[in-house]
Amino acid sequence: MKKEKTKKIENKQGGTKADRRRFLKKAAAVGVGAAVAPTLFNIGTAKGKTTTWKIQTSWPGGIGLEIFKEWCNGIIEKTGGELAFEPFGAKAVVGDWQLFDAVKNGVLQAMNPFTLYWAGRMPASVFLSSYPMGPRYPHEWDVFYYALGGLELARSEFARFGMFYVGPIHHGPNIIHSKVPIRSIEDFRGRKMRVPGGMVAELFSAAGAKTTLLPGSEIFPALDKGTIDVADYVGPAINYALGFHQATKFISMGPPGFMSIYQPVDLMDLTVEMRAWNALSKKMKQFVEMEVHVYSDMHHAKIQKADQEAWPKFEEAGCVVTRLSEDDVAAFTKLAVPLWFKWANKDKAAARAFKIQLDYMMSGSLGYVTPDMIKGYKLKYT
Repeated sequence: MKKEKTKKIENKQGGTKADRRRFLKKAAAVGVGAAVAPTLFNIGTAKGKTTTWKIQTSWPGGIGLEIFKEWCNGIIEKTGGELAFEPFGAKAVVGDWQLFDAVKNGVLQAMNPFTLYWAGRMPASVFLSSYPMGPRYPHEWDVFYYALGGLELARSEFARFGMFYVGPIHHGPNIIHSKVPIRSIEDFRGRKMRVPGGMVAELFSAAGAKTTLLPGSEIFPALDKGTIDVADYVGPAINYALGFHQATKFISMGPPGFMSIYQPVDLMDLTVEMRAWNALSKKMKQFVEMEVHVYSDMHHAKIQKADQEAWPKFEEAGCVVTRLSEDDVAAFTKLAVPLWFKWANKDKAAARAFKIQLDYMMSGSLGYVTPDMIKGYKLKYT
C-alpha cells in the first residue's frame, strides 16, 4: 500500500524525481535557453486545472509552422502543467485578417501574427516591424524593443484594444518571387504584385506595381492561376515548402548583404487577450515573457538553417536569383523617405516609434540616414 501511495503522489507532481532530474539535465543543454533554464523549469507544479490558451499563428506551413507547434506543445511540461498552449496554423480557426478581433473578443487567447498586418488599425504597427529602408538587422530591432522603449510603446498601443503585447519574434528577411526577371526598380512597373499592406504596399505602388493584399496561405494559388505575377513573402525554406518554385522561376533580392530592402527583419509577435494575461500569476507572466524572448532566438536560428538548405532546392528546380543594384537602393530610398513621415504623422504613437528609430539610424552606431536625406520633412507629433 505504501509503495502504491508513493507512486500516486509522484505522478501527481509531474513524474518521479529521477524523471525530473533527466528533464532538467536536457533543459540545461539547449544553448541559449540554458542561461534561463533554472527560472523556466522551476516554476512548480499546477495547483488544480491547467490553463489552456488557444493560439493561432500566421504560418500556413513549412518549418515556421513546425517550430511554432513544437514550441507550443512544450509549454505544459515547462510550467509543470500550470499553462498549456494549444497551437493552430493559419486559417485553422479564423482567417489571418480576423486574428486581431478573434483575440480581442476572446475567440482565441493569443495570436502569433506578422505585426505589420495591423497597419490599417494601428499606424504605429508599421514601425513595430521592419519597413522599407529602415533598420536592417535583428539586433537593431532588439535594441529598439528592449533598450530604447519600443516594448513599452507596443504594449501601450495593444492595451488600447484589450490585448497584451508580450514581445517580438524574429524569423528573417522577406524575398520576392516572380514569373519574370526583376533586375531593377523599373521592372516592377505594371506588375501585379502581392504585398503585406501598409508602407510596403505604398512603396511598390510608387515604383509602378499594381499591388494587392493577400494572406500567406493564398499566395501560391494566386501565382499559379496568374492572378498575380510577383509575390513578396518570407524566406526560402517556407516559400519552397509552399511551392512557390512551381509557379515562378525568379527570385529577386537586394544587393549582396542586403537581402531584402523593403522588409529585412519581418517581425512576428505573441499577443494575448488582456483578461487571459491578467489571469496569470506574476511568476507565470514573467515566464511567458522570458520564454517568448528565448523562442524568438530559436525560431530565427532554425529558420535561417532551413533557408540555407532550401537554396540548392530552388537551384535544382531551375529558379534564378536576381539582385537589385546600389542605384536601385538609392531610388527606393527616395520613394521610402516621404512614406516614413507620412505614416509617422498618422498619430502620436507612430511618430514616437519612428522618432526613436530615426535617431538610432542617424546615430554614429548605424549612419543609415543623413540630415540631407530627410531635409524638408517634419514630424507633427514630437
